[in-house]
Amino acid sequence: MKAFDYIEIRIPSKPQYVSVIRLTISGIATRIGFSYDQIEDLKIAVSEAVTNVVQHAYSDNEEGEIVISSALYNHKIEIMVSDYGNSFTFEEIKSNIGPYREDENIALLREGGLGLYLMESLMDEVRVNNEGGVTVFMTKYVTREQVNENVERITT
Repeated sequence: MKAFDYIEIRIPSKPQYVSVIRLTISGIATRIGFSYDQIEDLKIAVSEAVTNVVQHAYSDNEEGEIVISSALYNHKIEIMVSDYGNSFTFEEIKSNIGPYREDENIALLREGGLGLYLMESLMDEVRVNNEGGVTVFMTKYVTREQVNENVERITT
């Protein structure tokens, strides 16, 4: 038996497909058992990653593609958003986006920095690889009762 189910979707790098991905992620997350709030977090984070590709990865006259891959486990989802367009250095971009601390006003973030901030804030893990395009790996864990499977119950 496989440890996870794998789903991959390829879409044109166009803004009208962001809503398609949001709906798809919502359906997948519901299947795993995420709460409503967690599903909303997932949709926002993935939307930001896809929107970033649409806005920055390909030049205006270049037809690009976005690959959204999901590994579905019982207790988490791993989502990968990839493009083959222009790369960037995550740490460099992150350091240039303005205030990035909880005690400062989020409204002061420069344009483009809010997406990275949201992805990191809403997901449990975020990693970026920028070799040959940009790939964003995001992981979100299902928060359920904090009891492991096959644990004996103690009754009083």
